[in-house]
Amino acid sequence: QVQVVESGGGLGQAGGSLRLSCAASGSIFSTDSMAWYRQAPGNERELVAVVTGGGSKNYADSVKGRFTISRESVKNVYLQMNSLKPEDTGVYYCNVRTRTLAYTREYWGQGTQVTVSS
Repeated sequence: QVQVVESGGGLGQAGGSLRLSCAASGSIFSTDSMAWYRQAPGNERELVAVVTGGGSKNYADSVKGRFTISRESVKNVYLQMNSLKPEDTGVYYCNVRTRTLAYTREYWGQGTQVTVSS
């Protein structure tokens, strides 16, 4: 019932910028968290940035000061990536975590490739 679609990935240059978009649909509320994860080839998926229920924002140490997550509507979240580094290369996934009285559920997009050249 919840669908998540990422867009905005592509080729970037070191020191440049990209902006990723995540559009979710379905039963999502402002108290539900939305996040960006990424996965480099051969590595596990890692958390990049999250907007938690309540509006708090947290970032991985590797991107703090360079990336900005924003939630511009209940169902749309963006990741502004500045000062890109080659190690930012990977598939970026949007994650939606919904809460009910009894359950926490997570939904994932299909991912969007980000490649940063040196």
